Amino acid sequence: MFAGSLRAYVTGLSLGISLIMAIGAQNAFVLRQGLARSHVRLVVTVCVLLDAMLMTVGVSGVASALGRIPWALDGVGLGGAAFLGWYGLAAARRARSGTSALAVASASPRGARQALAQTLLVSLLNPHVYLDTVLLVGSVGAQQPRALRGAFLAGSCSASLGWFVTLGFGARLLAPLFARPQAWRVLDTVVALVMWSVAAALLLRLVPG
Repeated sequence: MFAGSLRAYVTGLSLGISLIMAIGAQNAFVLRQGLARSHVRLVVTVCVLLDAMLMTVGVSGVASALGRIPWALDGVGLGGAAFLGWYGLAAARRARSGTSALAVASASPRGARQALAQTLLVSLLNPHVYLDTVLLVGSVGAQQPRALRGAFLAGSCSASLGWFVTLGFGARLLAPLFARPQAWRVLDTVVALVMWSVAAALLLRLVPG
């Protein structure tokens, strides 16, 4: 049981890290707040709680809905594997072209309310947030045995917690690294490999016997 829980936790952790590392409005905002040292604790806390809430809804909701339609689980598994394969391919292309270098604007909200409002906006109005947390994490989580879904979810939430804490509070230390396109090429290569490995695991789970 422990070995199974550990595997599920690592799967959730790996998937969560790969998804959350993708450069987008939310990560750029958190990094900018970290560089400016402006309401970092508030911004990081809100991002982590939102991720945890959406991933919980995804894993529990998708699993519950699909539990009433057994054959649909296979369809979700195939769809998830296809998306992961495409996501990995996109990361591999970014790694090859070096188009992921991140430029961070210097402006940041001054007040706590403004920081909270902007955090909610860049998080909840971003369609990729729902695609990653509710649909993708939820779909992969639904493939886990019922007893292991909690471990999978814990791994996914741990990835979110670790990433946002590192990005927000370690921004000043990480800024020189993020300024180098070569560093993002390495990161995107790792993302691609992890995505493909999770996709392969999903496909293997669907093979009879």
